[in-house]
Amino acid sequence: MTQSPKRLAYLGPAGTFSELACVTYGPADLHLPYPSFQAAVSAVDRGEADEAVLPIENSIEGPIAINVDLLIHDSDLRIRNEVVVPVWHYLMAHPGASLADIKVVYSHPQPLAQCRKYLSRSLPQVELVASLSTAAAVQDMMKLGREVAAIAPKRAAELYGATILVERIEDNPSNMTRFVVLGRTDHPRTGRDKTSICFSFAADAPGILYSVLGEFATRKINMEKIESRPTKQSLGRYVFLVDLEGHREDRLLGDALEAVKKQVSMFKVFGSYPKFEGPTNGSPGQ
Repeated sequence: MTQSPKRLAYLGPAGTFSELACVTYGPADLHLPYPSFQAAVSAVDRGEADEAVLPIENSIEGPIAINVDLLIHDSDLRIRNEVVVPVWHYLMAHPGASLADIKVVYSHPQPLAQCRKYLSRSLPQVELVASLSTAAAVQDMMKLGREVAAIAPKRAAELYGATILVERIEDNPSNMTRFVVLGRTDHPRTGRDKTSICFSFAADAPGILYSVLGEFATRKINMEKIESRPTKQSLGRYVFLVDLEGHREDRLLGDALEAVKKQVSMFKVFGSYPKFEGPTNGSPGQ
């Protein structure tokens, strides 16, 4: 029996890195653009989409705070997969425009940050304007004059009729973004899994984080990542986010999670899902 295409919600419009992540993850699926990350998540809650694809961290700029906070505070969806895409940035403008014409550059805040060295070196006098997405930056730029440029994926130039002025302007050629795929349930065990959790403490005390992390160390469970975010309740209080090797249904990891639950005031499993193992070296179509 042929499986119907899934409906994947992402931050649109078409031409964003989120769309590229959808194409990488589910090339035969339906890709549905939404105006914000929260709107993409809400589409799954309402049944308009089956899954939402959200960027969660960048290899240069670190966590995508708005989406980390969304997972902690505002969504009960589960992470059921992940996908990593290389981030290649292109400077584009109106057909006929030249680099010497440019006085303003539009893009999402992340690309502006990831191209700061190029911009300060090659366009030190330009005004930088933040847009809701890379594709929206190109759409906005195309409504304005030849003095305006945008930073976006190559596909955005193809979609909206822009001319690429300079290719590959990202400061770090190893720049990559990790996306998570959110659904109503997480993924069954595959044997090559990871589990993402968060937790916080009601009060500070010496050794409390050490005690929790010891539950994983004593069971020889590898911790792939740990980071923190403010609880938004009081200054100096944090939510800790941890990625662990294994599936929550594995006996050792399941035992460790139960032990952690007893030591913390807030505990949430974001989901268990297969590790992304696809190519991350990019392609000329980005």
